[in-house]
Amino acid sequence: MLLTVRNLTKTYGVVTVLHDIAFVINEHERVGIVGPNGVGKSTLLKLLIGQEEAESGTITFVPSLEFGYLPQTTPSFYGSTLNDLILESLGNLHQLEERMHALETAMASAQDEQLATLLEEYTAVSTRFQDRGGYELDYKIDSILSGLRIDYLPRDQDLHTLSGGEKVRVGLATLLLRSPDLLLLDEPTNHLDFSSMEWLESYLGHYSGSVLMASHDRQFLNRTATAIFELDEHAHHIKRYTGNYDAYMQTKAVERVKWEEDYERQQEEIKELRKRIKEAARQVGHSYRAPRDNDKFAKYFFAQRVDSAVARNLNAAEEQLKRIEEDPIPKPPDLVRVTSYFNNEPIQSQEVITITDLSKFWGERCIFAHLNLVLKPHDRILLTGPNGAGKTTLFRLLMGLEQSSAGTIRVTEAARIGYLPQEPEPLDLKKTVIEAYRYGQVGYEGEFIGRLLGYGLFRLEDMDKQIGQLSTGQRRKLEIARLMAEKPNVLLLDEPTNYISLDVLEAFETAIQSFPGPVIAISHDRWFIQRFQGERWELANGILQKGD
Repeated sequence: MLLTVRNLTKTYGVVTVLHDIAFVINEHERVGIVGPNGVGKSTLLKLLIGQEEAESGTITFVPSLEFGYLPQTTPSFYGSTLNDLILESLGNLHQLEERMHALETAMASAQDEQLATLLEEYTAVSTRFQDRGGYELDYKIDSILSGLRIDYLPRDQDLHTLSGGEKVRVGLATLLLRSPDLLLLDEPTNHLDFSSMEWLESYLGHYSGSVLMASHDRQFLNRTATAIFELDEHAHHIKRYTGNYDAYMQTKAVERVKWEEDYERQQEEIKELRKRIKEAARQVGHSYRAPRDNDKFAKYFFAQRVDSAVARNLNAAEEQLKRIEEDPIPKPPDLVRVTSYFNNEPIQSQEVITITDLSKFWGERCIFAHLNLVLKPHDRILLTGPNGAGKTTLFRLLMGLEQSSAGTIRVTEAARIGYLPQEPEPLDLKKTVIEAYRYGQVGYEGEFIGRLLGYGLFRLEDMDKQIGQLSTGQRRKLEIARLMAEKPNVLLLDEPTNYISLDVLEAFETAIQSFPGPVIAISHDRWFIQRFQGERWELANGILQKGD
């Protein structure tokens, strides 16, 4: 066992996030963590690395274990180049290499008994060095940078000049170069394109260490996980399931059916016991008759025996009911019913957005040139392309957040564009959920609370939570709620499934499918793409063209 967690509890004020968590991570395991947004997936990973402190419980790593952590949000790099980061990440390999050389020198002059001890250590160190790719270091660096599609970055480039997506991939690359015994990954696929995701899936499938990863990517979990940890939002416990995500869902469905049947059966039993108790109590209360004379003694005797039997049955029923009520089968919680929808009228203009000869340069670097596209009222376009091709830049140009280098963008006056950016927008952390939701809108607070609850994305007790108390995924849900409140008739969605937990994804995907206006979506979520009905366009090498 690499990691053992016992009785771990974490609270924020009066809110319990994790309660009495216990699990182990063994060698060569790849475990996916799933659960609704805000249930504590990121918190659990932060507890394991010491960024958060638990109220109680223990976290025990095996001696000398090395772990590496990739956060969900974009990591910060200060004053470093890519090459500096690579050298820093390889520090443990260099230490192993130096120790091997020192042992080689010592063995050259050692006596028999000492030689055996040195040889044993040398075998262990060299095996560790080999397992971590030390003998093929240059190939490993090139392979990881290429696999994550960042090999185009100059090694001397300052990291603060990189985009958010590039920073995440650099952070993941340097983490993989370290080859720790245990990888702790929080949404590792958020900024990866198709080829990078496929490469990472293959890499983790052959990884010599263990992996604990929180992810909303269903296909990624199917292809990489050997077990699933489910964090329950009601009991705040963790439960282990063997197999990948599909196996977990199948087992959950069977468990749910059995739970519902057992609960209904127990409710029927409680109902029947209460009925028996009521009838027996009435019978005992009305059956007593005093004997009138000695001739009727026999009748009295037998009546008393009947009363005793009824009383015994009453006591037995009461005792059985008491045992059940002391430890009842809890009622299965209602399944998530997210009713995300866009309440608006379709747009009437024949040409909603017209792009003509659009070009964008960053200094001398051409992002794209001479782009042309006409978006019509019922168009649904899936925009694909490698990371760094300019997809997000194109959206920002359409929203007026960037200036083009050449060309024109014409948007019909009737268009109300709803834009969901790739990264959650910065919000006032002191504002409450309802304050952030109603900002810029006119109406009564009760109306806004009712509407927000109607989406199914938040509960009543969430209304007064401050933004700073929300997880990244919960903030994403708030963005979606605000997007729906704007009643757009055009949607620009940049990686819309990022940060959304699996329980919300399907409902949101359905809402997008039923949207009556034009939609342009950027996505690398393969399940989302399979369900998205529309044309596929690719932006690559500065050219936008319709796909097959």
